[in-house]
Amino acid sequence: MSALLVICLSVLTSVSILVLISLGLALIFGLMKIVNMAHGEFLMVGAFTVVTLVRLASCPLWLSIVVAGLTSAVVGAVVEVTLVRPLYKLRLVDTLLVTFGLSLVLFQLAVDLFGTTSPGIATPLGAASFGGYSVSIYSAVVLPLAALAMVAAIYLIFTRTRYGLLARATAQNPEMASALGVFAPRVNLITFSLGCGLAGLAGGLIAPVIAVSPAMGQTYVAQAFMAVVTGGPAFLVGTVASSVLLGSIANVVSQLLTTLWGVTALLVTAMVIIRFMPGGLSASWRRKF
Repeated sequence: MSALLVICLSVLTSVSILVLISLGLALIFGLMKIVNMAHGEFLMVGAFTVVTLVRLASCPLWLSIVVAGLTSAVVGAVVEVTLVRPLYKLRLVDTLLVTFGLSLVLFQLAVDLFGTTSPGIATPLGAASFGGYSVSIYSAVVLPLAALAMVAAIYLIFTRTRYGLLARATAQNPEMASALGVFAPRVNLITFSLGCGLAGLAGGLIAPVIAVSPAMGQTYVAQAFMAVVTGGPAFLVGTVASSVLLGSIANVVSQLLTTLWGVTALLVTAMVIIRFMPGGLSASWRRKF
């Protein structure tokens, strides 16, 4: 019984991490149709912000995580104004190439500043014991709660606020929105910054449970893309649904075999879904959010 409970908690942790790392990418791609290849590097920015503040400034972890999200949002705003904004009316591949170049720049900058390896930070809150097994309270409780809170916050922002209404209107019909007085560049700036901020917040949240390094973004970006693409047009509920499915499969296979086989199972499952459901899991759903 204890072993089953530990496996369930491990699956919950894996799903929560996949939801966290995918939300920012889902927001930017789902609303703006921007392929942000630098998403992994925004995760890295958030993680390094937390590590730096906790180790060098003795800043509380929870405050450091908030600062990580704000830092990534500010960097995202600069990127949107300088690199992404001129590309809105161009081909999708143009945004892919530009953000891929940005990811290389951010990666090299991180290597220059922090080196190829970085000292980590301790996982807070200790562990809970179940029989002969030990489970991190932070991983099993805090990360799922954080993922749930972020999903709920995004849902409320885009269904209960004026900005959410304007953002969805701008995404669906930018010409009509502009004709009705919506200042599309400002809405796009907020949306892109919010997506980058969510990535930084996710990076800060997972920093205590992973090895923080300049290459960490490359570890998670493929999984995030698979979750977003598999989720389909409903960028929020679709991404959550695909994260639950893919994260569960990856975790179970990892426990039965190895982590490499777990990641492979995730990618293979995503490819099979796209093969038989080209529009993603939410293609036939009535809700497109």
